[in-house]
Amino acid sequence: MASALAVCSVPVAAARVATAVQTTKSAAPIRAGAARSARRAVAASRAASRRSAVVVRAAATTERTGLIAPHGDKLVNLMLPEDQKEAAIASCTKTIELSDRNACDVELLCVGGFSPLEGFMNEADYQSVVEGHRLTNGLLFGLPVVLDTDSEDVAVGDRVLLTYNGEKLAVFTVESKWKPNKPLEAKNCYGTTSIEHPAVQMITMERGKYYMGGKVEGLALPTRVFPCATPEEVRATLPQGVDVLAFQCRNPIHRAHYELFIRALDAPNVSADAVCLVHPTCGPTQDDDIPGIVRYRTYEVLKAETNNPRLRWAYLPYSMHMAGPREAIQHMIIRKNYGCSHFIIGRDMAGSKSCLTGEDFYGAYDAQEFATSLAPELGMQTVPSLNITYTEEKGYVTADVAEKEGLHKLNLSGTKFRKMLRSGEDIPEWFAFKSVVAVLRESIAQEAAATSSSDSS
Repeated sequence: MASALAVCSVPVAAARVATAVQTTKSAAPIRAGAARSARRAVAASRAASRRSAVVVRAAATTERTGLIAPHGDKLVNLMLPEDQKEAAIASCTKTIELSDRNACDVELLCVGGFSPLEGFMNEADYQSVVEGHRLTNGLLFGLPVVLDTDSEDVAVGDRVLLTYNGEKLAVFTVESKWKPNKPLEAKNCYGTTSIEHPAVQMITMERGKYYMGGKVEGLALPTRVFPCATPEEVRATLPQGVDVLAFQCRNPIHRAHYELFIRALDAPNVSADAVCLVHPTCGPTQDDDIPGIVRYRTYEVLKAETNNPRLRWAYLPYSMHMAGPREAIQHMIIRKNYGCSHFIIGRDMAGSKSCLTGEDFYGAYDAQEFATSLAPELGMQTVPSLNITYTEEKGYVTADVAEKEGLHKLNLSGTKFRKMLRSGEDIPEWFAFKSVVAVLRESIAQEAAATSSSDSS
């Protein structure tokens, strides 16, 4: 393998929010950094003993005769027939322009990604999910799906036209409207009420004063620069009677990520003829993450470069919450609706750091353990991703093998990688795919040109 290549930690850590925010009384931090650190230390001491049990519980195999059933046993389709759309629009007395995040929610509701939901959660379901990650009917659900507003005029019984960038997406019937307890939502769903957490910032500083729930009737899907296949469309591409793994990501895929999901196909609880659905989220994530269109282009060139028959590729119009354990369940439910029986879950999935101190809000294995404990109830299995590293002698191996054999590990930090991208330095091929690097550099060049043009005008 290649030698004399300096520096890389794999996988690259996701970009983190770096701007300070003003703390409000309703979303003050519920614990000091010292208390959080102490809790993490205690959790870490217990984690090693639990992780072996997690892997054992995930190792059972199953035989399949078809694709896994959707959550709640029915794939919801809320799109209205063409001959009913005009009448539905005419029945509306109010209009709400959706945010990017809300448009993602409407799309996933309409196509069945959030099955069994048939609209935004009413107050009872919202409270039930906040308090115990379950709908009132007992079905698991990781996070609330609600429509927010500051309007005093919208009332229960109203028919509301939902638009996005001028497009008429759906008709919403307001069945429930309430003023939520946002600190409780933050504490239960995100583990903190500190606005140092990006999702707590979102619910306290972006979302409106009121939440609303009710039936949604689809008119059209958002026009996007990248295609987002529906659950029905994805299911039609998947082989029947075999395990289907889901790989969730929100950043460009580098060599280490690719190794993770390729090796997951050989996990002990995965059938020999399994396939993997690489299913990145392309909706809003964190403020300084790479834009969705750029991420999409990196996935497309990688799909062409690898041309692996055991992989399927699709894109998910989902808005990340960085909610750790709760979001792991949300992702599993969504991927079950898209036809996946297994979910690859790695260290610190959907994790988040404080934008002030850099401290993690969740333990490294909190999401993995929570998801594995609830997977049987979903009829799914988790595949804990391996901790792999690149070595001069043997290429990618698991970290324990590298330690046991005394292999020389090569590391490249995310910061160093970004500097090399911008400066035009050669990126080691063991770290990143050439095709992906080319897309990222093209995006950097376009951004620089746009900035230069703006400065000169």
